[in-house]
Amino acid sequence: MFEVIKNALKSPELKKRILFTLFILIIFRIGAAIPVPFVDASQIINVMGDGNNFFGYLDMMSGGAFQNATIFAMSITPYINASIIMQLLTVAIPPLERLSKEGGEGRKKINQITRYVTVGLGLIQAIGYYFLLRSAGAIGSDYLSGFSLYFTAVVIVVTFTAGAALIMWLGEQINDKGIGNGISIILFAGIVARGPQAFQVLWENFKKGGSQYILVPLTVIIFAAVIVFIVIMTNAERRIPVQYAKRVVGRKMYGGQSSYIPIKVSLSGVMPIIFASAFLSIPSTIQLFVTPEQGSFWYNVLAALSPSGWVYAVLYFILIIAFNYFYVAIQYNPVEIANNIKSNNGAIPGIRPGRPTVTFISKVISKITLVGAIFLGIVAVFPILFTALTDINVSLGGTSVIILVGVALDTMRQLESQMTVRHHKGFLE
Repeated sequence: MFEVIKNALKSPELKKRILFTLFILIIFRIGAAIPVPFVDASQIINVMGDGNNFFGYLDMMSGGAFQNATIFAMSITPYINASIIMQLLTVAIPPLERLSKEGGEGRKKINQITRYVTVGLGLIQAIGYYFLLRSAGAIGSDYLSGFSLYFTAVVIVVTFTAGAALIMWLGEQINDKGIGNGISIILFAGIVARGPQAFQVLWENFKKGGSQYILVPLTVIIFAAVIVFIVIMTNAERRIPVQYAKRVVGRKMYGGQSSYIPIKVSLSGVMPIIFASAFLSIPSTIQLFVTPEQGSFWYNVLAALSPSGWVYAVLYFILIIAFNYFYVAIQYNPVEIANNIKSNNGAIPGIRPGRPTVTFISKVISKITLVGAIFLGIVAVFPILFTALTDINVSLGGTSVIILVGVALDTMRQLESQMTVRHHKGFLE
């Protein structure tokens, strides 16, 4: 491992890419610490609650920048939402679907549209955050002296929107000149920044003594085991064999070789967890603004949907499975896969081309999707159950761990390819 890093740093081009990525991450962390003008971040705790709501989710995605009301408080959520919207529209709108099939030029146009949508969503989210700050009393008279209310609002909204656009640009710079997927790397850095807070929580629990002397080390061991489990499931795949027919072109014979189509168990990644978290955080967010009378119907409903309750955990698990099937259905088209196999003179052994191939691929994807959905559900719900049993609540949940492991593996694969090109032993060997 250390020798590989040493060899990577010996390569001028690879060293330049690694250092450039680190430089961008430093800029991101500096921006996450620069406060927005006219805002008193100490008052935001009034709306954050215990963090088990939509605002806690945004704070996790921004690495604490949301709670501190810094210029990167919006983090990459506008870009992620814009990307999801564009993926859905690409399936629903024929012109966008044709554009996505035009190769590099089509992807460039879609990326350009995604940037505009990101800025638009960032502006809407910044306006909402501004009114949230006002309701929390985070924009007090001391901050408005000498400035008009409209000027203050414009400065705050424009700063938040510009921060979201700047993060998107930083991610694209990593894609072009650095290592790994830029947006994923920035998200990775934001979550890692919350690591010290998680260790501090464990240390505070350990100092309580008693059963904590056993529970805290057990937590660390379980955390390591979960990482190993996620790595195994992330790399797991179902391979569908494909046999290509021989064909003669001129005096040469082509084809005849065997290959396979890899269907990963974790087809949808962490997206179903993000969808389910955002959906179930709505009741907790509503409770921050509306407090129903104790004992009333809505009070009992909101109490049942509390993130620490068993109803929440059950709904969370079910929604993850549902969103996993939904996301896979959007991303993978068995008919298109079968047509690609047929157009290349290939066939699945024992399966006739055409409709039987489509049916077979659909069944395989459906089974793999179920396994992947159960895997995501277990990882996402386990921290809730563990916290209920041990009363140890660390800031790194199942979503964060999956993101960390996924981004780390993806970055290592890209480093592996870079090292292979330069004839060095790679990270994954």
